[in-house]
Order: sequence, then structure tokens, then C-alpha cells
Amino acid sequence: MAPLFGIRIVETSCLLGLITALVSTPLFAEIPVKPESNDYVLWYRNYDNPAIHALVELALEKTPEYGSFQLIRSQELSQGRALRELTGNHSDLVDIANVASSPDRENGLTAIPIPVDGGLLGFRVCLVLPENLGMFQGIQNIEDMDSRNIRIGQGAHWPDTPILEGNGVNVITHTRYEILFGMLRNHRFECFARGISEVMFELKGDSSEELVIEPTLLLAYPMPSYFFVAPADHETAHRLQLGLERAMSDGSFAIYLKQSFGKSVASLNLNRRTVISIDNPYLTEDSEDVTRHILDNLKSRIDYLTNDD
Repeated sequence: MAPLFGIRIVETSCLLGLITALVSTPLFAEIPVKPESNDYVLWYRNYDNPAIHALVELALEKTPEYGSFQLIRSQELSQGRALRELTGNHSDLVDIANVASSPDRENGLTAIPIPVDGGLLGFRVCLVLPENLGMFQGIQNIEDMDSRNIRIGQGAHWPDTPILEGNGVNVITHTRYEILFGMLRNHRFECFARGISEVMFELKGDSSEELVIEPTLLLAYPMPSYFFVAPADHETAHRLQLGLERAMSDGSFAIYLKQSFGKSVASLNLNRRTVISIDNPYLTEDSEDVTRHILDNLKSRIDYLTNDD
């Protein structure tokens, strides 16, 4: 069988070697802290997502020297509003947000440069209306999508939007994530492109009622997804970074990935899909290095996630 997505396969004995390659040195030096109880306001979409919520808890649990903690659900802020709150420092509305990375976000905020889903966010399938499934049969590239007048729905503030537009995709946007599901049902666009690490969770919610996953296509572009905190919030950044590194070292991060995404990845039948590769020119040098590791090791990563052993 040819390598998945035409990507070189790197042999590895376990997922730990793949993940630790993404982070060569700690982002922050070890600093002494005084244990105390800490409240962390997590952006509501991350709080409601069981996988992301669990990973934040894992990182915080791995750093007991920082004291006990409580996660609090933020108000229902749009992604753009949540990031603006973080950028301003000392916001009471949000402390931690997991979103796709971009140069502006990495420059304006403090990123913890470990992909929370092992790099799966940039591999996307289409949520569609059942009656539109026939539109997608036989599509091989972006030109085919354009010739069939297939539009993709995206958040107005998401970094995916300029990536897709720059590759010739007709993109329809809205500032609110929840509204996009209704726009799809109302035929404002034909494909709501969702990451393979998030789409199965979304199908369980009321917003996705009457929608299905299109079974033949996979959109692929480099898109690391990081935790972000305010520029001056060094303590939270250090705690998350240190907690994730400890989780990688003791194997609990690999277990988290398999438990959170293994069934979803297996059920999407990635090997049977036509891959449409899309260029992402909007990456920092650091994120380009991260995504290069992801692509080099993707086949082994997916094999691990879908292996029942």
C-alpha cells in the first residue's frame, strides 16, 4: 500500500517519539512558584469539548507545585472576541483558549507550541446536507469544487479563511461558530469544513442535526492548533507547557490522543478518501517546523491512533 497522502512514512515504536520531536527545548525556564488555588477561565468552546477540556486538566494536574485549580467556563464569546480579550492582558473573561495558530496569534499572544490534537486539525472533512452528497462525487481538486459551485463555510476570524481563499476556494463567513450550522442548512454554502479531530464530537450536538459527513474527500493543509494565553501571563503559559511536556514524557499524552481521537480517525476511513492538498503560506518559522514533523510522521501517528492493541 502506498504511504497515506503520499507522505513519507517514518518508522517508530510508539507515539511518544513522534510528539516529543515537536518540542526540542522547553519554552520557559523552570521557575519556583508558591502553591495556591488557581481559577482558570477556559474559552467556552474548549470547555464544552471533552477532549480539549481533558487535556487542560491533564496539563494542570501534572504541575501540582502550582497549587490546586478550578476550570471555569467562559461566557459565549466569539473566537475573535476571546482572542482580543487575551491580547489586552488581565481580562476577567478568558485565560486560556485553544485555537488554530497563525503568525498574528503567535506574535500577539503567548502560544504553547504543542499541537493539542497531534496535528490533526488541518485535515478536514465536509459536513453537508444529505441531499447534497451527489455534488461531491468524483471531485479531485479545488477546480472541480469551483466548477460545481461548492462553497465552504468558515468563521470570519479563523485563520483557515485566508488559506482557503488564497487557494481559490469560495468561502462564506460568519463571526459566530454556532450560526454556521444554520447557514449550511439554509443553503448559504455546501461544505462546512471540520477538523477530523473535532467533527465526531460536533455531530453529537444539536447544532449538527440533519447533517452528515461527506465520505469521499479530505482537505489537507498545515494547521497546528495550540493553547494560547495572554502575552503577560507567563505563569499560566509555563504551567501548561511544563504539564504537557511531563505528559509526553510519561506517556499520558499519547494515551490521551488515542482515547480522544482514535475512534473518530478510524471511523472516517481516511485511506479511502481523495486528498486535496492546500498550501498554507501563513505559518511562522516555528510552526513550519512543527507541521513538517507532523506531515513526516502522519502515517505512523494515524496507525497508532487506529490500532486496537
